[in-house]
Amino acid sequence: MTPELTERLTAAGLDPQAVEDLARRALAEDGDVDVTSEPIFGPQETARGEFTARQDGVVAGLPVAAAVCGLLDLRAVPHVRDGERVIAGQVLMTVSGPTRAVLRAERIALNLLTHLSGVATETRRWVDAVAGTGARIRDTRKTLPGLRALQKYAVRCGGGVNHRMGLHDAALIKDNHIAAAGSVTKAYEAVRAMYPSLHVQVECDTLAQVEEALAAGATSILLDNMTVGEMTEAVRLVAGRAELEASGGLTLDRARDVAVTGVDYLAVGALTHSARSFDIGLDFS
Repeated sequence: MTPELTERLTAAGLDPQAVEDLARRALAEDGDVDVTSEPIFGPQETARGEFTARQDGVVAGLPVAAAVCGLLDLRAVPHVRDGERVIAGQVLMTVSGPTRAVLRAERIALNLLTHLSGVATETRRWVDAVAGTGARIRDTRKTLPGLRALQKYAVRCGGGVNHRMGLHDAALIKDNHIAAAGSVTKAYEAVRAMYPSLHVQVECDTLAQVEEALAAGATSILLDNMTVGEMTEAVRLVAGRAELEASGGLTLDRARDVAVTGVDYLAVGALTHSARSFDIGLDFS
């Protein structure tokens, strides 16, 4: 991996070694020999290809795709930056080098690029839907195993913000925790006693639980599966004493209705678990 690409990945908040390891594993899945390309193209033949958007949206994953190309000694040159809006027909990146290598890199690079751009594009739809309300779109842990850092990066490219990266960096007290502890207060106090400086969020199903969480000292509350009316009342009750996040059953068509209640965040698992692949093709030029 070149120093320039390492710098780009680091600047994006990604671990260059983790990206390289992922690219190596993905390439290894295709085996050692391309039995289609080797009989057709000689080892000295070269090609130049263009990764081209076939729809409008937001691109994400160009340095990741470049990492795949780099492992095969290909030259990858981006023409846009991750997070930019692109239109159908726009060239995103060119790649050049031995034809066999270009074809070996093609599917792996596209798999990553189309998925991450799909996440970024879906995130941007939600961000646009709540624009001007003050609410922000936040992701969840509903990510593909091994791809969490990349998927959460794509959310940032789309204008969203990340929730916790894992179970280690922030506490989220959910219904099962509350049931096991006996109450919202007991669950909150147990976590706070062991981790006094950690960010702790409490999931509340009812307004009564919101009041209990506030009384316990919670400064971050997740409003789970509440109606717009209940969220509006929760905002009134909290009166700025804690950040509020709406979660559960949210859909794009009602995103703005939820945002105007005054909540700070909308938690959207669909950003990562249901985003459609963004249409990108690689064509020889």
